[in-house]
Amino acid sequence: MSFLIVVVILTACAQNQEAKKQTPAEKNIATERKLPKIDHIVVVVEENRSLKAIKGNSEAPYINSLMQQGANMTNFYAIEHPSQPNYLDLFSGSNQGVTDDKVPKKKFSTDNLASELLAKNDTFVGYSEDLPSTGFEGESTRPGGYARKHNPWVNFINVPKKVNQPLTNFPKDFTKLPTVSFVIPTLQHDMHDGSIKEADKWLRKHIDPYVQWANKHNSLLIVTWDEDDGSQNNKIATFFVGPMVKPGQYKDKLNHFNLLRTLEDLYGLEHAGKSKTANPIKNIWK
Repeated sequence: MSFLIVVVILTACAQNQEAKKQTPAEKNIATERKLPKIDHIVVVVEENRSLKAIKGNSEAPYINSLMQQGANMTNFYAIEHPSQPNYLDLFSGSNQGVTDDKVPKKKFSTDNLASELLAKNDTFVGYSEDLPSTGFEGESTRPGGYARKHNPWVNFINVPKKVNQPLTNFPKDFTKLPTVSFVIPTLQHDMHDGSIKEADKWLRKHIDPYVQWANKHNSLLIVTWDEDDGSQNNKIATFFVGPMVKPGQYKDKLNHFNLLRTLEDLYGLEHAGKSKTANPIKNIWK
C-alpha cells in the first residue's frame, strides 16, 4: 500500500471520529443552518374557521391570493378547543393547564416564545387591536373588541408588560418591527364575530403594506387560525409568505407545536413545552 493511500485513509478516519464527537448542541446548530436567516416575522392569528371554509372561498380573495403566492400548509391542525388553550399552545408549547376561555387564576413562569427571544437579545411584541394601553390586563373592552383570551403573552410573569401593545403601535416604518411580532385582530375582524369577507378586507388593509415590504426586505408573514369551526377535525389554514419561501402546497401533517418549533429554530432559541419534540418546518424554504 502506497504512503499516499495510507495518509488518505487515516485522514478519513480522523474526520469520521470528529463527526462522531459532535455534541447535541453542535448538531442543533448544524440543523438550524439549513433554515434561512429572516429579519422580521409577523404572525397573524385568525379565528374559528376550518381550512375548507377558507381555501377557495370567494369571500376571501386576499387570503387566497396569499395562499397561492406562499407556502400553503394543507394538512395543518390546531391542538384543541376552545380558543385560549390554542393560543397558549402556539406561544408556549403548552396550554399551561388552561382548558377554557376564562382569565387564568394565576400567571405562568414557564418558557415561551417571547422569553426565549428576549434571552437571546432578540425582540418580541404582541400587537392587539383595540387594546386600550400598553400592558393592559383587563379581560375585554367592548362587544366585538379586544379579548384577553386571544392574548397569551399577558399571562406570563417572565414577559415584560411593555411587549403587550395596542395595534396602533405597529410601526409604519417596518424596519423598526421587532424580530417576531404577533398581530391579533378584534373579535369583529378575526372571523370570530365578523364574517370571512370582513376579516379578509381587514387583513388586506392592515397587513398588505407589510407583505409588499417584506418581499423586498427578507421578512416573512405567517397567517394561521386558532381552531376550526368544528367541521374538519380542527384542520385549519396556515400559510407563509416571504421571499425565502418556496410557493406551493405542502401536505406534511403539522400543528401549532411545529409552528412554534420553527419560529424557535429560525432564531436558534431554546424549545418550550411540546415544541421540544415537534419537528420544525423545513421543506418550504428556498
